[in-house]
Amino acid sequence: MTDSLDLKSLCYSCVEIAREAGRKILEIYSSEFEIEHKDDKSPLTNADMASHHTIIEALSALTPEIPILSEESARLPFEERSQWAVYWLVDPLDGTREFIKRNGEFTVNIALIDNHKSILGVIHVPVLDIDYFAYAGGGAFKSEQGGTAQPISVKDPENNRLVVAGSRSHGSEEMQKYMENISASYAEVDILSMGSSLKFCLVAEGKADIYPRLGLTSEWDTAAAQCIVEQAGGHVTKTNMSALEYNTKDSLLNPFFFVFGDDQKDWSSFLG
Repeated sequence: MTDSLDLKSLCYSCVEIAREAGRKILEIYSSEFEIEHKDDKSPLTNADMASHHTIIEALSALTPEIPILSEESARLPFEERSQWAVYWLVDPLDGTREFIKRNGEFTVNIALIDNHKSILGVIHVPVLDIDYFAYAGGGAFKSEQGGTAQPISVKDPENNRLVVAGSRSHGSEEMQKYMENISASYAEVDILSMGSSLKFCLVAEGKADIYPRLGLTSEWDTAAAQCIVEQAGGHVTKTNMSALEYNTKDSLLNPFFFVFGDDQKDWSSFLG
């Protein structure tokens, strides 16, 4: 099916869809909003649902033949979604905890998956009015305040200095051990803390060397960002250094993974 799709046109359409969802989110962000909790205890706000409905309606009109999997409608059985070769994978509000804290570090994520790989990714940052986007074979771009899109790329490695992107709201013992091992191998290690999929973007635009995620995430958290990183010249792999893939199992949880630019380094060597 993807042979007949105009990925560039779809990508730019998704930027506009994500921006519209972002406007819906900001309307609620500037008001007093209620917080519920899902079955897994993760928070849910009416901003999540407003964004979800905006994106689902727009994507359904844009490509009625392509199914959609969203975080807020993820109860589809694997028997059904395993039949999908191509589908949209959406996180209407990535970083709900950051939204609740009102620190601005939350995003709208839209990805197109083809045979387990992310081939289109859009990330919109509503508070900053920034868009990151990419599609297979087209490169990766960043646009600020609706301005002209600029190409982005991962950074060149430095011998004795490493910049690590880390999570604002999630930590783990595995991550602490990993950082200890990295710190023992580099003269200088800088840590950039950031919420949501913005950590991927730090790698994609050359501000960080690696984002190690040794904690739980779901497939909608990573899909859009993976395409952006890969089109910027980077990589998103499981801890065995094989590519992160989508819709391959019943669970929608990701394994632990690495996001990086330099593929000459075995980032798994710092584990354990």
